[in-house]
Amino acid sequence: MIKSSDRSGWFGASDTSIIMGSWTTKTFARFWAEKLGLIHNNFTTPQMQAGTHYEHRILETIGIKQMDRQIKIKELRLRINYDGEDDSIIHEVKTYGKKKFVLVKAYWQQVQVEMFGAKKKCQIDAYRLLPEDYKNYFNPIDLKRLKFIPVEYSERWIIHEYLPREKILKDFLIRGEFPRIVPSEFVLRYGGKK
Repeated sequence: MIKSSDRSGWFGASDTSIIMGSWTTKTFARFWAEKLGLIHNNFTTPQMQAGTHYEHRILETIGIKQMDRQIKIKELRLRINYDGEDDSIIHEVKTYGKKKFVLVKAYWQQVQVEMFGAKKKCQIDAYRLLPEDYKNYFNPIDLKRLKFIPVEYSERWIIHEYLPREKILKDFLIRGEFPRIVPSEFVLRYGGKK
């Protein structure tokens, strides 16, 4: 559960899909303005609120005692918040409303960065919320609606795709400038993938 909504000055694991996407979109411009501290994002939805309220209860139900640890990798300006963890596994809680949970690319990228930071394996604890769960955040956790999805770590992806882009953005962030390099130039200069 995130305690502060100030996301300026640091990159988080949940920012990974934006870091890996196009740097020429309005979405990226808003993201960058937030990182520079020029704007503050208070956006929320009923789904986001429900997920936040159920997160600790889901972790408690499966016996996870260590919650909300944050680590910082200062040389990368990377601040990673972990939902829960035990000695060997990170637990990333995702709630969803559809009949089936889908491990979308943004989630996969997020947990890759979480595993990079923690040097541990990761599992997504996916919990299906029903319409009544959005009206009452204190409904009991139904273990039949809880799925565990292990995610394999890709060191190759971290080293060859994520870190080169992250390091370039970190340099621009430290200078307080808007990135002047776009992903197509990045491929030519650094050999990474779009």
